[in-house]
Amino acid sequence: MRPPMTASTAKTILRILDAPQPHWVGDGFLVHPLFADAAFTQEVSPFLMFDYAAPVKFPPADKPPGVGPHPHKGFETITIVYAGELEHRDSAGHSGQIGPGDVQWMTAGSGLLHEEFHAREAAKRGGLVSMSQLWVNLPKRDKSAAPRYQDIRASDIPNVAVPGGQGVVRVIAGSFHGHKGPASTFTRVHVWDMRLKKGDRFTITLDAGDAALLPVLSGRVHINGETEVAATRCITFSQAGASFELEALEDALLLFLGGEPIDEPIAAYGPFVMNTQDEIRDAIMEFRAGKMGTL
Repeated sequence: MRPPMTASTAKTILRILDAPQPHWVGDGFLVHPLFADAAFTQEVSPFLMFDYAAPVKFPPADKPPGVGPHPHKGFETITIVYAGELEHRDSAGHSGQIGPGDVQWMTAGSGLLHEEFHAREAAKRGGLVSMSQLWVNLPKRDKSAAPRYQDIRASDIPNVAVPGGQGVVRVIAGSFHGHKGPASTFTRVHVWDMRLKKGDRFTITLDAGDAALLPVLSGRVHINGETEVAATRCITFSQAGASFELEALEDALLLFLGGEPIDEPIAAYGPFVMNTQDEIRDAIMEFRAGKMGTL
């Protein structure tokens, strides 16, 4: 038997965020905003926003659904595909296509334009599309970093068996039980794509003081043996303590998010995330002046 966690070692639940009604992003993604009213606040730092597009069946289309050119500055976007295929490109010259299990990790940094659509050939066939997109903040020192793109294929991501269970943890960033993810990050963050089986039960342990968030995409889980949480909700944990116990009450898909909070002011306006409103105004002027490139 594992020793019980004590009050001094256990992370406690701060809130269970219930996503508002889903909304369309462009015409290609019906998303649940799982951070709800905690988005762009210190409660979810170092993360900013998280959208989950549950599986939707699209009819065949000659014009791929998606989102046209739009700017980003001051943060990173991480897109994980669960079903379907996406094409993307940006004004820094990056482009590509990702499919189930693949990850697109884009650093907007000093600013760029970006667009993403259902892949053309996949759109012609139609079918299920499901993905998630996470926004990760950059500290002030890195908000002017040159834009970059990490094309992370499913085969690059370690698949780690759940301790004593049947599920799998895909380590995209950070580390889990000695397995390190392939993503290069500016701050210490953990991003784990968790596919649990009913009955899986284990303890997640982080550095003391780390942030911890657990968006539940499908299924039901138990936290610390006492709180049940169902799909399209996100759990935020106390920074105090280092561990919590996770149990899958049924097969579940989750995305664990953890890391060192960024203790800096957050100024956000649409696709720009800076530290002050003056910096937001500067970003808008740069975009209008064409300084973030063209597509």
